[in-house]
Amino acid sequence: MRRILLFFLVLSSSIVFGQNSGGFGNSKNWSLNKHEVFFNIGSTHFLGDLGGLNREGTQKSLVDLDLSSTRIGGGIGYRFRFHPRWATSTQLQFGIVSGADANTDEVIRRSRNLSFRSPILELSQRVEFIVLSKEEGGARYSRLGTKGRSTKADMLYVFSGISGFYYNPQTQINGSWTNLRPLRTEGQGLPGGQEEYGKFSIAIPMGIGLKFAIGKFWRLGMEVSFNKTFTDYIDDVSTDYYDPEVLAKKVGKDAVYAADPSIENHTWFTAGQQRGNPDDKDAYIFTNLTVTRNITYKKTRGMSRGRWNGRTKF
Repeated sequence: MRRILLFFLVLSSSIVFGQNSGGFGNSKNWSLNKHEVFFNIGSTHFLGDLGGLNREGTQKSLVDLDLSSTRIGGGIGYRFRFHPRWATSTQLQFGIVSGADANTDEVIRRSRNLSFRSPILELSQRVEFIVLSKEEGGARYSRLGTKGRSTKADMLYVFSGISGFYYNPQTQINGSWTNLRPLRTEGQGLPGGQEEYGKFSIAIPMGIGLKFAIGKFWRLGMEVSFNKTFTDYIDDVSTDYYDPEVLAKKVGKDAVYAADPSIENHTWFTAGQQRGNPDDKDAYIFTNLTVTRNITYKKTRGMSRGRWNGRTKF
């Protein structure tokens, strides 16, 4: 993902500096878009220990993306533009992520047969660098028979920041979705097991976005955000198999099944054997269609159809 972002950054920067100021220069048009609210909807993708393509795990990189586990998400946010090239945004995003070993033909992962889903409720604070921008205000006064200038607010930007998110992995047991954290599938909190994990963690969002004007106050765009987390338990899988006899005694039979629902080659999945890969943390991706509303200024009373009264509030 970093290589993709670097490619777009270098490409876009070359476009900017190859043009006459790239829409910036001494123009003050950016100040007409200082305050915005936005809404988005799109797809979610998970990169973790479960699912993936028909190969062994590839350190949770984009080449291991399982498109069949795509789910839906959406969110709202506020953006403050404080410089021609810089903005900051606060966003609340919700989505579902999932993964299943049954989706791959790689024999070890398919035999392991683990699966999960988890909600992601994320609050993020981001800093955006505007790589390329073309912003021109439309005509304020309209005259009969005169075609006014159309509004332009086209923009290419990259971003990063920090986010906090809630997650709660579940799996299906006897047809019902069951919370995995209380089942202690890797012996969390039990003798010789792993440390217990919580329901909250943080992530570093990195991404790229593109948007363009569809009116005086509205923009339509697309945004991709790769979110690298600091937990390896969004899918409840990280380290080794725990002793099933201890699980049965301390937690119950549901814990034994959730820890090891393998469907074949059972000797590969005994206590002490590798269950996941703790060396690389989980990640998730939001791919969103965005709709942005400019709230920097508004029409005042006295405006009639297509006619400004000359007073604009900032």
